[in-house]
Parts: sequence; C-alpha cells; structure tokens
Amino acid sequence: MSKAFIAIDLGAESGRVVALTLRQKSQKFELHEAHRFSTNIVTLPSGLHWDVTAIWREIITGLILVAGWAEENDHEICSLGVDSWGVDWGIVDSQGELLGLPHAYRDPRNNKAYETVTEQISAEQIYQLTGIQMMPINSLYSLFALASHSPDLVAAGDHFLHIPDLFHYFLSGVLSNERTIASTSQLLDIHTGNWCEQLLDICDVNADLFSTPVAPGTVLGTLRKPLAAETGLPPSVKVVAPATHDTASAVAAIPASKDRSWCFISSGTWSLVGAEVRNPCLTDEAAAKMFTNEAGVDGTIRFLKNIGGLWLVQQCRRAFADRGQTYTYEELTDIAKLAEPFRTIIDPDHAPFATPGKMLQKINDFAALTKQSIPETPGDYLRCCLESLALAYRQTIHNLESVLNENFDDLHIVGGGGKNQLLNQMTANASGKTVIVGPIEATSLGNSMVQAMALGEISDLDHLRKIVSNTVQPEHFQPQETEAWDQAYEHFLSLPGRE
Repeated sequence: MSKAFIAIDLGAESGRVVALTLRQKSQKFELHEAHRFSTNIVTLPSGLHWDVTAIWREIITGLILVAGWAEENDHEICSLGVDSWGVDWGIVDSQGELLGLPHAYRDPRNNKAYETVTEQISAEQIYQLTGIQMMPINSLYSLFALASHSPDLVAAGDHFLHIPDLFHYFLSGVLSNERTIASTSQLLDIHTGNWCEQLLDICDVNADLFSTPVAPGTVLGTLRKPLAAETGLPPSVKVVAPATHDTASAVAAIPASKDRSWCFISSGTWSLVGAEVRNPCLTDEAAAKMFTNEAGVDGTIRFLKNIGGLWLVQQCRRAFADRGQTYTYEELTDIAKLAEPFRTIIDPDHAPFATPGKMLQKINDFAALTKQSIPETPGDYLRCCLESLALAYRQTIHNLESVLNENFDDLHIVGGGGKNQLLNQMTANASGKTVIVGPIEATSLGNSMVQAMALGEISDLDHLRKIVSNTVQPEHFQPQETEAWDQAYEHFLSLPGRE
C-alpha cells in the first residue's frame, strides 16, 4: 500500500483537488487530479465577495472522489492541506461562526482604505515594518476597510483567518494562522515574524484576533469525524498546513539546480517574478522597485514582485464571450501567433486593468492615451497582452538583479501559465535568458510534498526538489529575435509609469 497526500489547491480562477503518491524506491512521484472546479467572485450590495460555501461544496466533492480512487488503487491517504491565492480572509466568532462572506481583494473599497492608511503612516514606514510591496489589495487595507464600514462585525470576531486557514478550520476544527499566507497580508512584522501591533492599532483591531503564525509543514489535527464519514476518508487523516500561499508551494516545487543561479515566475492569474533568498531585503531600491519579502518553506524568503499576469487574458476571453465569441485558451494562443507583432504594447500594472470588466475598452483607452494602434481583432488583443507581459517580466528581472546585485543564469516558470508556449518563448526572447518551464502543477505538488515533509517522508527542501527533478522533464526555451525584442523593450520603457 503506497502513501498519498491530498492537495486542495485554490486559485483565483479555478481550484483542484489532487492526490500525490510517493515511490520511495525510485524517489519519484505521481499526481492524480480528482476534481477541478471554478472559484468565483460574486457581486453583492456590500461589494465583491468569495463564494466560500460553493468552494467548500466542491472541496467535499473532490475529497469523496479521492477517497474512492484511494480505495480502488490500494493507497493510504495520510494527510491533506489547503493552499490559495494571497491576502483574502474571513473572521469567525467565539462559537466558530463565519461572520459574512470574505471580501475579494479586487473590491474597489480597498483603494480608498489604502489612501486613508497611508495618510496616517507613510508607505516607507509600512515597508520597513513589513517588507511587503505596497498594493491596495493587501490584507492591511481590506481589514481597515471592514473595520471602518462594519466595526460591530469586527468587534464580534474571535479569529482572523486567511482563506486556507478558514478551510483548514472547516476540515479540522482547529483555528490557526500559517506563516506563508500571513506574510502576504502586510500585517506581519518582518523583524519579529509576528503580527505588527502598530498597524493593527491603525485598523483599530485587537491583536487577540490573531494567533502566532505556524510554519509550513505544521500538523494541525485530524479530519473532523463527521467530515470523514461524509467523504469516506479515514478519520485518522491528518490536516497539515502546507505552504498555504499558492506561490510559496509553487516555488518549493521548482526543480532548480544547486549549481546555477536562478530566478522564477509563478505564472497564473498573477505573475510573481522573483528569487529565493535567505534574508529579507529592505533597501530603498527594493521599496522603490516594489519588491516584497514573503515567507517560504524551510525559512526561505520569496523576494518578488506581483505583475497583473494572465488576468489580462482571462478578462479578454470573458469580454469576447460577452459579445458572442467563445474561445478556449488554446484557441486564443493560436490566433495570437498570427497577429502582427508589437502592434500595441500596454502596461500590465496600469490601475484600471486590475478591476473586473470592460477589458477590451480599457486596452483601447490605453492605446489611445499612448498614441498606439488600437487592437482590431481578438488576436491583436491577445498578442498585445502576452507581449506586454513578457516585456514587464524583462524589466522586473532587470530590477531584481540590480536590487540583489546578482545575475541569474536561468529563469524557471511554474504554474498553469506555463502551458502557454507562446508566452514562454516570448519571455525567453524578451529576457535573453534560458527559460525552464515546469512543473505546471507546481502548486499542488509543493503543497502535497510539504505535507510529506511534515510526516517524515521527505527530509527537507533540497530532498523535495531532488524528487521533483527525478520525475519532471521541464521544457527549455532559448532566446530568439532578440533585436526586435530589444526595440520593443525601449518602447515599453517609454510608457507612462514604466521608466
């Protein structure tokens, strides 16, 4: 009987329930995807929210399917754990009742909260306290917004839980805050590793709402007995907090060589471009270039920058569907290949692009503002998005090397965005670096393998990555057409706000 570990991996567009089995003799693994589903933001009178009850139903469905698969294949389910996108959270009261649906980070009210908070304490001070990139989506501002709009709700709360912490509570009944997801909040003190009381005071929130963050790989408890009965899983299954921020799990699963210096892109709805370091970097240049210091596995720090990512493509696809043009992502990539290169270049971090809806019009408005050709066909729009992302990656990697005073040999791309081979090649062309793509399911893989570390099946992060290297055959992309991309990069740097 082989041992299996369940990863519940929640992305900002879709979720999945995946089981990993380890073959200790060959030091390889196998992944079985049991269930995949959408994760949806709903618009209510109170703003944008995550439909966590719908997500919970999908998780239950996935666990039932995994239990059946394990029984059929004689696998022993040892543990399960949840990871998700960063910053979003909910509050439960002293009776364990969830107080309202968690707000989504794209809720417009966070922008006003950001302005108000930074009037009370400077961005420079916040960065020196937390080491986290200044962005209105951070939990600091959504917490301030809720405390301002609904102080009675916050006062009734007993525990603040990020999304994975919330689902771990649903699974085990244990209330906890895990370190990697907590580090995305801009509420942790980078120097102490605990919650920053100065910032909590600004939010007018009691520090008792939070517990000391636990490290990734912490065993929280076992599956609640009623849930075991409902899903068919053994009640002995352990609930383990993996690296609960999805990027932390993905970076843990990068099959990097210890002999070469490397940086990474975790590519999905967001693109997170950075490097793994041992100590936080809080220099003025790091702050000015908007780099963040987030917790990783085995005491590492993910020094990175958030870029708008494939959200642009997702929103274009939705806009095409609204006007009766339905495309798969593969079809969109194919038509982008045929479109005119460098016809329109945008800034992926242009503020209007961050909010849902009307993406085609927003791109048109940006093109008009910068006196460029307005896209005419779906292929024009898609090529515009992909080329612009690749150019943003180049600038971010250049800044990363400057801030850390290091030149990286390889660029690893992990996550679902790695399926887009056109973007992978564009990234190699733009960056001038060897691009190594895979594993695509790095987040699920990192999640489940950190659980295996917690239970003693994997010794440490180096051992984890060795198993990944033994199993995965990454794709390599070499730079091409570098002269044309150099010219496009000069154009990109001339855009407002990118110099």
